[in-house]
Amino acid sequence: MLQIGDKIISFELIDECFVCDYDACKGICCVEGDSGAPLAEGEADQIRQLLPLIQSYLSPRAKEVIQKQGVSYIDEQGDEVTSLVDGRDCVFTTYDELGRCQCALEKIYRQGKSDFIKPISCHLYPIRTAKLKVGLTALNYQKWGICKCALKKGRSLKVPIYKFLKEPLIRAYGESWYNELCEAVDVYLQEKDKIDKSFESM
Repeated sequence: MLQIGDKIISFELIDECFVCDYDACKGICCVEGDSGAPLAEGEADQIRQLLPLIQSYLSPRAKEVIQKQGVSYIDEQGDEVTSLVDGRDCVFTTYDELGRCQCALEKIYRQGKSDFIKPISCHLYPIRTAKLKVGLTALNYQKWGICKCALKKGRSLKVPIYKFLKEPLIRAYGESWYNELCEAVDVYLQEKDKIDKSFESM
């Protein structure tokens, strides 16, 4: 693992390639899962303020859920997560004419109506973060069968996870942090290459 500041980065974010293949998966990650998308502190309040702008995109059932439960709830792990429609779709999930899932929050962001693209946990996916007892945060790759097409596309394009997620990583931790990560990755890859070559020569 690499450590940049108080963040511990799994080598899988460097060694594994990943690029979302939206046409293949149709955004199914907005539907599948055991609970809603994890929300960072303050994100639920931001979303509540945006509700008037996304109302027209929400399904009638999603509106019912939000009215009764709100935009979020506390899951079994004690985390605040986005509310779900009948235990599946995130309440902010919409569908286009091809049956592809789209986030209502991201829609208004792309239209220039908001500066909040979506919860940072969604933006960072397939990275999942975990708070460690020693005051550090671990950044790990979450393997999920529905993302096999993203692995295939990422490997064909040779785009590692940390590069694919440059934008959300900068959003979460800053550009200087990301640049430091890239420098550390370069050193890691050079050392890894040396070790691989030494084994080849044995």
